[in-house]
Amino acid sequence: MEDNTYKPKQLLTKREKEVFELLVQDKTTKDIAQDLFISEKTVRNHISNTIQKLGVKGRSQAVIELLRMGELKL
Repeated sequence: MEDNTYKPKQLLTKREKEVFELLVQDKTTKDIAQDLFISEKTVRNHISNTIQKLGVKGRSQAVIELLRMGELKL
């Protein structure tokens, strides 16, 4: 039996969301990499993917947009 209930597509992957949740806590790329057990390059990739998805310039604009959309909480 298929579940056909509509689920809005998540804008961010679980990992992208985790990265930005740490970013708003004033964590550095290095801190985030250590907290999530991933490389700094991977952190930067998640950030740039998110920036592209949102069509904004830079991580601070991405944070503002994600807050506005309710994807992030402070």
